[in-house]
Amino acid sequence: MLQVRELKSGYGALPVLHGISFDVNVGETAVFLGLNGAGKSTTVLNLCGAVRPWGGSIEFDGKDATSWSTSKCVNEGIILVPEGRRVFPELSVEKNLLVGSWSQRGERGWFDEQREKVYDYLPRLRERQNQLAGTLSGGEQQMLAIGRGLMARPKLLIIDEASLGLAPVIVKEVFRIVSQINEDGVTVILVEANISALDIADMGLVFEKGVIRAEVRGKELENPAQVRQLLMG
Repeated sequence: MLQVRELKSGYGALPVLHGISFDVNVGETAVFLGLNGAGKSTTVLNLCGAVRPWGGSIEFDGKDATSWSTSKCVNEGIILVPEGRRVFPELSVEKNLLVGSWSQRGERGWFDEQREKVYDYLPRLRERQNQLAGTLSGGEQQMLAIGRGLMARPKLLIIDEASLGLAPVIVKEVFRIVSQINEDGVTVILVEANISALDIADMGLVFEKGVIRAEVRGKELENPAQVRQLLMG
């Protein structure tokens, strides 16, 4: 589904990515791991069209996506759940979901169906559908951000720092929901500093200083101590 080759990028005159390459297959959950400043979020911003590559290529669903705009990425099914949740605090839960559906606005009769799917994944949102998003707990806001992303009917759902600032029990619930979404056919990229995300992963990439230091798959995912050692250098 996603092929990245020799991707280079940065901000202004500051290089961040130094020629990274990786694949994410249809139906996988991939986890991008690394310390702050390792290049994970810059990679995601390139995948979503928010930052333009300096070099290399991005292919998505058999199409050259290297120069796609953010709106083109959304229309093609690449959806980002950004770090920090960024829900609209003055809007209700349901209206936040409506905002997430804008890319599908040309179609009729699908909103209620998709909203119910989101509520099935996230029943707490159904209970709070008329509540202002700004009054939700941090975990509920994260669930709303994921639900808003799902309203765009993604092929690839990218979730940046889903566990940030959440209690361990809430993190476990968020990861369970992400795993269920993936099992239902949505390819997922999780950008995380939390190594427990590997519990739901098909593959993991360890980022360090703008390069990919390691790729782990299969039985390697069962050895978090080895991955932790890579993260700590």
